[in-house]
Amino acid sequence: MRYKVALVCSDEGYSVSVPGLPGCCSQGASEQEALDNIAVAIREYLEVAAELAHEAEAREVEVAV
Repeated sequence: MRYKVALVCSDEGYSVSVPGLPGCCSQGASEQEALDNIAVAIREYLEVAAELAHEAEAREVEVAV
């Protein structure tokens, strides 16, 4: 999957967040490190979301937009 991310450079390095996944964010000393870290954060975010959906006995359906 591909996700758009917001990458911000500061004096401390780079921060990165995923607008489509609220609360999913990371950081790194370099741009590449931040991007590598957000890839891990996205995978973990999706794993937790799937666990929570399973525990809530929610149904997963596709909606066309």
